[in-house]
Amino acid sequence: MPASGIRGRAGVDGARLWADVMALAGITDPVHPYTRRSFSPLFLEGRAWLRRRFEAAGLAVRLDAGGNLIGRMEGSEPTLGTIMLGSHSDTVPSGGRFDGIAGVIAALEVVRSLGRRHLRHTVEVVDLLAEEPSEYGLSCVGSRAMAGRLDPKMLDYANAGGERLGDAIDRIGGAASRLAEARRSDIAAYLELHIEQGIVLQSGKVDLGLVTAIVGIARVEIIFEGAADHAGTTPMNLRRDAGLAAARTIAFVAERASSLAAAGPGYFVATAGVIEVEPNAINVVPGRARVIFDIRAEDYALAQEFIAELDRESMAIAAATRVVRSRCGILSNATPAACDARLRAVLAQAAERLGFSATSLASGAGHDAAFVSRIAPSAMLFVPCKDGKSHAPDEWAEPDALAAGAAVMLEAVRRLDED
Repeated sequence: MPASGIRGRAGVDGARLWADVMALAGITDPVHPYTRRSFSPLFLEGRAWLRRRFEAAGLAVRLDAGGNLIGRMEGSEPTLGTIMLGSHSDTVPSGGRFDGIAGVIAALEVVRSLGRRHLRHTVEVVDLLAEEPSEYGLSCVGSRAMAGRLDPKMLDYANAGGERLGDAIDRIGGAASRLAEARRSDIAAYLELHIEQGIVLQSGKVDLGLVTAIVGIARVEIIFEGAADHAGTTPMNLRRDAGLAAARTIAFVAERASSLAAAGPGYFVATAGVIEVEPNAINVVPGRARVIFDIRAEDYALAQEFIAELDRESMAIAAATRVVRSRCGILSNATPAACDARLRAVLAQAAERLGFSATSLASGAGHDAAFVSRIAPSAMLFVPCKDGKSHAPDEWAEPDALAAGAAVMLEAVRRLDED
């Protein structure tokens, strides 16, 4: 359905929504489109543009202590709590025009479509700070602050230039010394629209995805120590090849993860994202190898079982290849975040009423909703993206897909306000 047709059925202005997504995406590094890194001058330019759009929609705009940009429309019964809508406006390098942006602009479009008719609940549109991994080595900075999960030690994380994260938050208008003020206890519901970043919806020709959970993410580092020897003169049976141990471990992870993904329960993937060998020379047997595995699962217990199995198997592989496994360490181990069943049902009912097909699926990527869900009922709505491409310049979502998602969000807000 064309974006213009959505407006007549559900009250959203698809053309306006699309124009704003393109305008915000256009605030980018011209050499590396589409790039607007958090804390950068371009990010602040995008924030200034958003502030003007929030104000034009009649919202009271503020920046909280955690650096989150918030537009607020007061409800007639503030004790009912706040319905919060939003996502993030920062990008990864050359990250695309829709990841994060679509959720912020769709939230703004919902409020604009409500017009001057205030609801019983207060409604807020939020651009959460630095959802993508920042130059300070941390993601979801704003939502962590909102959930009280931005540890004071994290404020000392520094970028390549030596600037502390706490100082960067202050620089963009937050207040790192008063982070407690960013904590929220009034959120009645948090809804976030996002492109799927996968091909489930496109492959199934489904309009919308109802997210069941945001996976937990663990990162495990394994280091093998062998012996760097001449590749031509060292017999195969006398080698202590750390690269071979790493390769066998990588193969094990791929095979075992595929088996678990097929059997369930829930979504499961594992990736060897960092692979380093030393001395990394064509004619030298690798004397050292380092691999970092990214493990994502909807079922936390299953992920922990897999990590334990990886520990045992990598030790056995080290023995079989005559090397030493000097490290098997967990770098991070975040728990999954389940989406609220009631909010998922409201989104499903809204989609059905408006005539859109929907399916349930897990999110294999991290999102701000994972942190907000620690303090409030939260849910996510996915819209299709072309060929599942994301975090890339050719990331794409159709105008009618964004308008459909915004229409369902609008209907869901109306339903929540009536409860």
